[in-house]
Amino acid sequence: MTRRVANTSGKWAFPSRFRREGFGWRASRLACQRIDEALAEIRAAAKRDPVYAAEGAVRFLEKISPALEQVDSSSGALGSAVNHAIAVLVPIISSAPVAAAERERWLDRLFEAYQDDEIPYIESLGEQWGELCGGAELASLWADRLASLVAHVNADRIAGRHSYSKSTAVVHSALFAAGRFDELKALILQDPRPMWHDLQWIGRIEIARGNVDGAIAFMDRSVGKWTPRVGLAHFAEKALLAAGRSRESYERFAIEANQRTSYLGTYRAIAAKYPDVDPDRLLADLIASTPGEEGKWFATAKTLKRFDLAMSLAWRSPCDPKTLARAARDFSDKQPVFAAEVAVAALHWICLDYGYELTSLDVVAPYRLAVELGQRLEQSDKVTLRLQTMLARDNVRVRWVRQMLSLP
Repeated sequence: MTRRVANTSGKWAFPSRFRREGFGWRASRLACQRIDEALAEIRAAAKRDPVYAAEGAVRFLEKISPALEQVDSSSGALGSAVNHAIAVLVPIISSAPVAAAERERWLDRLFEAYQDDEIPYIESLGEQWGELCGGAELASLWADRLASLVAHVNADRIAGRHSYSKSTAVVHSALFAAGRFDELKALILQDPRPMWHDLQWIGRIEIARGNVDGAIAFMDRSVGKWTPRVGLAHFAEKALLAAGRSRESYERFAIEANQRTSYLGTYRAIAAKYPDVDPDRLLADLIASTPGEEGKWFATAKTLKRFDLAMSLAWRSPCDPKTLARAARDFSDKQPVFAAEVAVAALHWICLDYGYELTSLDVVAPYRLAVELGQRLEQSDKVTLRLQTMLARDNVRVRWVRQMLSLP
């Protein structure tokens, strides 16, 4: 394949949108949108001219951190967007059929941006430096260039002095890409207190040598009181899936490795990775993983149209009354039996003093719906008895509920 110098004669749209401090404190959403637009532009260019696209990717990575310096990133959304961008752009840069001299210039530019990244946003570039080098020869040169600095850092740490260098991640990644495994392992073990992300390189070395079980065992032994075990789960799951051991990966690590911000998100993340796992089994395993909190899986079961299971979950442990009331309202026509049951369950948990910032509407709506559905299903007497029994208790919350319903 012909290796050439990048064509920089084109006109990119994204650079004008990523000026230094170009986004204000509350511009997180806009910044995420601009990142998506830049990725779309670079991806489109990659289909026509991979080298030009790689040049654009380098330029984007140079500009992204200075542009975001003033943005409130506390929600984590912006950091996730940048990490996603890096995951997309690194392969574009690494695979570009560019002349060696041009790739060296790219790496010099990226290294400067990486060193100046104070927030940091592009910190993960260090872990992927070997891939950015595009081959073992250049990776080895970068390792040699910075190895003495990392050795100096280790010497300071051995002497009990605090010392740190961003170049450490670059050297580790470059040594790995160059296949210099023994040197990499020795360098990491020189550090008297190696960090978890550094020790993962030793695990990767074992995987590269075909010792998946040894890699997982090593990382398991490396888990300390300051290391979340979810890190082990992520490492082990990835290793086992790559080795074709999907069943073992699911049974041992899938649930812990794929926690998301919502229960439904966790279900979908695991289902996407393990399509061979029966959906009902997956949902049952997830419910079993949170003993005493089964009700929190109500919305997931409802969304997956497991209505019988959802009805059961609505009673097994505390469940948000507002969530139950909305479900009852939304399914009152299509699933009246389900809707009636969860409307009663909503009142049940309100009477037991669960729920936040409840108003009269949160009480009246599920009560009226339960009565209405009871009549429609010809179960009026049964529903009425259940409601009367529930409201017969004498405590502060039940008295408040009766007041909201204008009952004596």
